[in-house]
Amino acid sequence: MSKKDAVKFVILRSIGNFLVLFALFGVVATFGPALYYELSFRLLQFRGVQFHISEQNTSIRQTAVRSDAPGFSDVLNSSAKQILTPPDTDFSILIPKIGASSRIFPNVDPSNKELFLPILQEGVAHAEGTVFPGMGGNVYLFAHSTDNFWDVGRYNAIFYLLKDLAPGDEVVVFFEGVRHNYVVSGSQIVDAEDVSLLTEAQGGEEQLILQTCWPPGTTWKRLLVFAKPK
Repeated sequence: MSKKDAVKFVILRSIGNFLVLFALFGVVATFGPALYYELSFRLLQFRGVQFHISEQNTSIRQTAVRSDAPGFSDVLNSSAKQILTPPDTDFSILIPKIGASSRIFPNVDPSNKELFLPILQEGVAHAEGTVFPGMGGNVYLFAHSTDNFWDVGRYNAIFYLLKDLAPGDEVVVFFEGVRHNYVVSGSQIVDAEDVSLLTEAQGGEEQLILQTCWPPGTTWKRLLVFAKPK
């Protein structure tokens, strides 16, 4: 092999290695956060850790105990019984099964990325045009959305584990100091462009809808979890 051919070979091999490493980085950056929370959740289940909602002092605003899914420090050091406290009783959601507690930001335009993406770094968004707890119609909440794979880890991750909810699981929403109890009734995967439940949000029986991206770490589809007032 001539010196010129050897240089070409080294350059091509370097480019190939770079492309392989870049592809691996993309996969890890996209699905890594979801795998992290999935593993944490499974370890909590293995240890028999259960989350319960505080029954005391929920009539005033409080400081958040947890604003995302449990991490490894919680998994390794937590006791078998954990208490969830609403970050803000004006508007918050708590899901005991997955150890989630987060503030909800009201009246967020789900079609305006420039508006909702910064909010999803802080908590859960309530879709503008849908009703609030205690009213007739759809209470539509969404979290974890992203524009680029390198931004996935920046967004609130509490809805990564919505897929683990099953009929009968409890969801609690605090709104204007009042606790509203819901029970999961089912779930559905829909196209990202499907906005039928947003445009037909008002009137009829009350229904809580939780939305996240599906599969976790992508924006290909939407996973919807439905819950009815308890």
